[in-house]
Amino acid sequence: MDADPRIDRTKPHSARVWNHLLGGEDNYPVDREAGDALLRMFPDFAQVARLQREFLRRAVTYLVAEAGIRQFLDIGAGLPTADNTHEVAQRIAPECRIVYVDNDPLVLVHARALLSGSPEGMTDYVDADVREPGTVLAAAARTLDFARPIGLMMLSIAGQVPDYGLATDLVRRYVAALPSGSHLALSDGVDVNPALVEAVSFYNERAAFPYTLRSPEQLAGYFEGLELVEPGVVSTPLWRRPSGSPQPPATTVHAVCGVGRKP
Repeated sequence: MDADPRIDRTKPHSARVWNHLLGGEDNYPVDREAGDALLRMFPDFAQVARLQREFLRRAVTYLVAEAGIRQFLDIGAGLPTADNTHEVAQRIAPECRIVYVDNDPLVLVHARALLSGSPEGMTDYVDADVREPGTVLAAAARTLDFARPIGLMMLSIAGQVPDYGLATDLVRRYVAALPSGSHLALSDGVDVNPALVEAVSFYNERAAFPYTLRSPEQLAGYFEGLELVEPGVVSTPLWRRPSGSPQPPATTVHAVCGVGRKP
């Protein structure tokens, strides 16, 4: 399954490390070693991964059940785990269409093997890089109707682009291609916690592709020109937190997220 020569088993890869942190098995020893080292340096790292998955569930649920979105473009999908975008969306509206985008060959192998959508809807996969919006959008148009609103999911992907100006430009190019009524759901790690900054620096020295933490203000900048859904750009566990769930500590800001509607 992993015979693809593009798969480098000598360096940790973010998608596989994330999979390990979420308790998955689609990773290599080098990824587990990197993930375990991150946990020793920053014990909350696995919690960050779980909170982002919870944000995905809540964001997709909101977009389908309240905003009426029936199409999704998920860029930087990562390895399949529980409650992927298509599973959450199609549980509510089986006719939903989802296009996943990733450039890790192992991700694509597993996606094709494991991610099958509902008979009423459609699920497709694009082997492309976030830095190739023309390629991504042209391929997505084979499955999605760009005349109707689309939910653009960009979770922990803007941080894969080291230059903030380029990352911002890419987000805006993707949003510009979507019709009015579309939504951007985005989350990424932030540089507020010194222990997290140190752990990510350690990871970047060894990884195939580095990850860039940014300030909450920089992440908020990705939503410029969009109508923010309440409660705005906030710490990941605070976004539309279910009533009755424990209140996270106010100082816990490891990643922020938001959802914005294109007017």
